[in-house]
Amino acid sequence: MTECTAVTEPRHYGDELAVVTVTYSPGETLERFLDTLDKATKRPYRVVLADNGSTDGAPEQAAEREGVQLLSTGENLGYGAAANRGVTEFDDAYGWVVVANPDIEWGPGSIDTLLDAADRWPRGGSFGPLIREPNGDVYPSARLLPSLGKGVGHAVVGRVWRDNPWTKAYRQSEGAIVERTAGWLSGSCLLLRRAAFDSVDGFDPRYFMYFEDVDLGDRIGRAGWQNVYVPSAEVTHIGGHATAKASEKMLAAHHASAYRYLADRHQGAEWRPLLAAIKAGLKLRLKLETRK
Repeated sequence: MTECTAVTEPRHYGDELAVVTVTYSPGETLERFLDTLDKATKRPYRVVLADNGSTDGAPEQAAEREGVQLLSTGENLGYGAAANRGVTEFDDAYGWVVVANPDIEWGPGSIDTLLDAADRWPRGGSFGPLIREPNGDVYPSARLLPSLGKGVGHAVVGRVWRDNPWTKAYRQSEGAIVERTAGWLSGSCLLLRRAAFDSVDGFDPRYFMYFEDVDLGDRIGRAGWQNVYVPSAEVTHIGGHATAKASEKMLAAHHASAYRYLADRHQGAEWRPLLAAIKAGLKLRLKLETRK
């Protein structure tokens, strides 16, 4: 008698557009996010606010809008885990998911421009726009994956020696601003092909905050997809609203996530001395930044 093994069929997604934003007392920025979102695409879309415990009432007020759903996570899950929860609210008709911070202001047609780029990159799994700072400067949002050279150099001395060569190389901030692939794209604003996102099980929930986008970009690439930078689409990132009052805690979270990323990818006894040195360097950087 032949034993039969069940074969799981790959999931097929439709062409509908979903938007997920993770909220944590976002204030007035959320209203601006939704106001400008209407100009970012001509396509119909649904929005889920994955709320991590806001106390300012902004998500509840925003959920009164048509097409906006409030999803309470019940606790502060962190960015990636809450984003994952938001994505699961959509059925398989939604093949495109935007994951973005609530303090993003959308440029006219920016999402449609990302979707147009997806047609040019059939193996594109994630697409990121050009991100501007509030003063108009371009933020280096398409970067190399951190290595034990450039990545560590940037992580340890990046804030105390801003013009160092490791940071310049890692950020790829001196190259031409052109459509291209990247190691990873800033998680503050991403268009995700649902098939690619689900193929790697979304964000790794172990990253409470920071490096969840670096890790996602790495795993998307390892799964045979591409991370595509699309500077013809523009957004502005106001930045820092939810974390401004917890800077020391957020710095500690950043350094812990940086160490996790490197430790996950360099396992074994031969890496332990180097990882111990990296941990010590990150602790020193945290102490110096906290004093500032």
